[in-house]
Amino acid sequence: MQLIIDLHKHTERQGPGSVSDTLRALDLMNLPNGQTLKIADIGCGTGGQTLTLVQHLDAEITAVDLFPEFLEELKSNAKKLGLKSRIKTLDASMDNLPFHPGKFDIIWSEGAIYNIGFERGIKLWKKYLKEGGYLAVSEITWITAERPNEIETFWTAEYPEIDTASNKIRLLENNGYTLAGYFYLSRESWMDHYYKPLEAGFDSFLQRNGNTELAKKVIADTKAEIELYRKFGASYSYGFYIARKAF
Repeated sequence: MQLIIDLHKHTERQGPGSVSDTLRALDLMNLPNGQTLKIADIGCGTGGQTLTLVQHLDAEITAVDLFPEFLEELKSNAKKLGLKSRIKTLDASMDNLPFHPGKFDIIWSEGAIYNIGFERGIKLWKKYLKEGGYLAVSEITWITAERPNEIETFWTAEYPEIDTASNKIRLLENNGYTLAGYFYLSRESWMDHYYKPLEAGFDSFLQRNGNTELAKKVIADTKAEIELYRKFGASYSYGFYIARKAF
């Protein structure tokens, strides 16, 4: 795990996404004017999307992640941008959060809810939203009705909750949310903003970690993941789901 953290902590994002994706999701919300919004960014990683949100909103953000190394990177980047006072970091597990009910106007989570499962996450986090508050999550999603057996077998084993957007939306509606919008991430969000920056750090990662067999395995596994996306990316992506707490 420490090797995986080391590979990822030097990149802006720990999963597919981009500034434009974050802003597109934000545009699907009808937010109130004239007040400072309370936002929780759960599974924030090094906080690429956290910084985008705080730069475009009058907001105070609680950025939550299980790994202090990622939070330190976020704090350093926020300080450089003069935004540190508006971002509070919290080292905590996303399924054991210390928040009061109804605390937040928005709960945000890009590429992280899979750690506890989509349905469990939307159920657990709903109580932390104000009435009418928004949930914005990106989640691995089938974007075709049929797909090659190789990639279906891989993802079904890796994350059994992978499903089509229609079924994810049904889960949201069945658990007290009203859909505000949905889109899936483009190939650029995967390759240009996630995989290529990750690939650029492979050599320095191996040097930092002494070219050990375990470090080489981390790189080999990551290359295999990238190759799967290059081969089968037309069948799956991250779907971005924006929903409002209905009851």
